[in-house]
Amino acid sequence: MNENHIQSEQTTNNNNSPVTTVDITNQNLPNFLLSVRLKYVKLGYHYLISNAIYILLLPVLFAATSSFKLSDLTLLFNHLLHFHLLPSTLFAALLIFLTTLYFTTRPRKVFLLDFACYKPDPSLICTRETFMDRSQKVGIFTEDNLAFQQKILERSGLGQNTYFPEALLRVPPNPCMSEARKEAETVMFGAIDAVLEKTGVKPKDIGILVVNCSLFNPTPSLSAMIVNKYKLRGNILSYNLGGMGCSAGLISIDLAKQLLQVQANSYALVVSTENITLNWYLGNDRSMLLSNCIFRMGGAAVLLSNRSSDRRRSKYQLIHTVRTHKGADDNAFNCVYQREDNNDNNKIGVSLSKNLMAIAGEALKTNITTLGPLVLPMSEQLLFFMTLVARKVFKAKKIKPYIPDFKLAFEHFCIHAGGRAVLDEIEKNLDLSEWHMEPSRMTLNRFGNTSSSSLWYELAYSEAKGRIKRGDRTWQIAFGSGFKCNSAVWKALRSVDPSKEKKTNPWVDEIHEFPVQVPRVSLVSSSSSES
Repeated sequence: MNENHIQSEQTTNNNNSPVTTVDITNQNLPNFLLSVRLKYVKLGYHYLISNAIYILLLPVLFAATSSFKLSDLTLLFNHLLHFHLLPSTLFAALLIFLTTLYFTTRPRKVFLLDFACYKPDPSLICTRETFMDRSQKVGIFTEDNLAFQQKILERSGLGQNTYFPEALLRVPPNPCMSEARKEAETVMFGAIDAVLEKTGVKPKDIGILVVNCSLFNPTPSLSAMIVNKYKLRGNILSYNLGGMGCSAGLISIDLAKQLLQVQANSYALVVSTENITLNWYLGNDRSMLLSNCIFRMGGAAVLLSNRSSDRRRSKYQLIHTVRTHKGADDNAFNCVYQREDNNDNNKIGVSLSKNLMAIAGEALKTNITTLGPLVLPMSEQLLFFMTLVARKVFKAKKIKPYIPDFKLAFEHFCIHAGGRAVLDEIEKNLDLSEWHMEPSRMTLNRFGNTSSSSLWYELAYSEAKGRIKRGDRTWQIAFGSGFKCNSAVWKALRSVDPSKEKKTNPWVDEIHEFPVQVPRVSLVSSSSSES
């Protein structure tokens, strides 16, 4: 029989009954042996470059110490003690002074004690059928635009258990200021209550408060609502960030980090949310209808500390924050834009440009160019540099640009769950696996796009799966209007036990149901429909 075909033969077992065996060893499968060898060649190269300095210094160290004896060191010490007492004393004093100066002026370490993501009541679950029913009963959307929204829902990556505000689930809906305040209070206070209970920190001990919500900015502010609710102290440093899009959560983290550098022994509370009640678009401009379909109710509260005594009980340490702003470019500035629509009723909505994906890609490229040297091993930086020289200096255009392997720098990736097309593009360009993308895709499926808080639902997913081990590094990436791309890098200070996370983790009661299969949709069709 031809070796390229599956072979079947009849054999007998001990009972003389026929058993069919199938030989699949002769299939045209990839040469796994070769691929494994290449993997270890690259791994060996990575370790060789990363530890080159130690390898080169070993012979020198061996040669220098092989001729030394203990008596030689004793003689040298006595010589310095008897004949150079004053210089030695001055040198020791200078060393102590410089060491003290270093430790008092170096940046304070920022620790994440814990965080909590708000999980709405089951009565607020909004299935695709419920969403389309409420949209139809409003009586504003045309038949074509109802069909358009239905198409977006099917391709968005959202599942059947996302949440919508109570005011918009009513028939008829009741989008008003009081209902918007109710949504904000429910989400923010729910997340804050959970994180304070888990950490045991008292509200009066919080010295810094940063709140971000892009589209809902009432007076008094959301931060003032929190101060009033929890009776925070009068000298608290309070900030309310508005209009900064889905990446504002990491901007809040960066702001809190900067404040913790100058406020000794402080706690910083960061609250990230978005408000949907007053921002459901009731018009027929298709560029504004996409946000209706993908944004859902949610929020998170994060408690940071710069107290060295809190290290032992903290989950993570903040290693880097990198912020990229492309607002100087008009196309980037206008790609996510809140305005009145072009119809006679002048309904306000957020317009998304068709160039959004390309602009997001450029912003990400700029961001990782800054982040790369901070986190990538020398082996990857050297490969990137050699490829750049070959293309720019020697004009070797046939050589493709080298994309650094960020999987060597990070164990976990939390990519803003803005939509399926964004996740598909980042997965492709950063060469990530389905396992790395799982937290982002499952968050989009289970909770939808919760704006700036989505990154924390994703990290909570990894914790609930028991994936976070001591020393693991996590990269959070977020995009937002302006146009901005922001990153934060965290290092796990301890392994996270999922069984102890029930008070703050929205996944633990149902994590056994995930991951779920999300039907694949081609990037081209998805991108064109979402535009």
